Amino acid sequence: MLLILPMSAFALAASISPGPVNLVCLSSGTRYPLRQGLWFVSGATLGFVALFLAIGLGLHSALTWIPGFDRLLTWAGIAFLLYLSYRLAIDDGKISGRALGNAPGFWTGAIMQWLNPKAWFASASGIGAYTSGGDLTQLAIFSSLYLPICWLSLSTWVFAGRFLRQYVQRPRVLRTVNRVLAALLLASCLYLILGQEAVLAVGHTGQG
Repeated sequence: MLLILPMSAFALAASISPGPVNLVCLSSGTRYPLRQGLWFVSGATLGFVALFLAIGLGLHSALTWIPGFDRLLTWAGIAFLLYLSYRLAIDDGKISGRALGNAPGFWTGAIMQWLNPKAWFASASGIGAYTSGGDLTQLAIFSSLYLPICWLSLSTWVFAGRFLRQYVQRPRVLRTVNRVLAALLLASCLYLILGQEAVLAVGHTGQG
């Protein structure tokens, strides 16, 4: 029980800190009705908790046997982020029925977490720091804390976008906001690419 407070603090810090999923939540809040943004949040939350439990039950250790899995995951995540940033960059800033049909939904949120290296790192580091290997009770407590904290944290970004929407009603302003968010997603890609290159460089140095 003494771990509940530090577990909660870790879950809050990992969930509310800026990342690709948070940026999509912010964009959804500025662009689409609140219910659609929260539907994306629900998918992202459940997708993350499912990933968290899978890693806690040994998925990450099992996948280390697959050569290049970490690199494959990173590049798949980069490709997905590039697609999302492209969608934001070409958006015309006009809110219409057709645009609403393109809103990221439940399954987009769930899949995005499984392709999000930040989610894998947060899960693995949190489980390693706050649970004993194979302790199902601790894993169940941690995941039950993560569920509401993650949902509320991501929802905060949607509500922030909703608040911002009051000031970006004009298509020209909304286009600018979307392109800034697209640039931030591209920056996330660059960060992942540089991290991947750093890992490869360390590997080559170790081999030499």
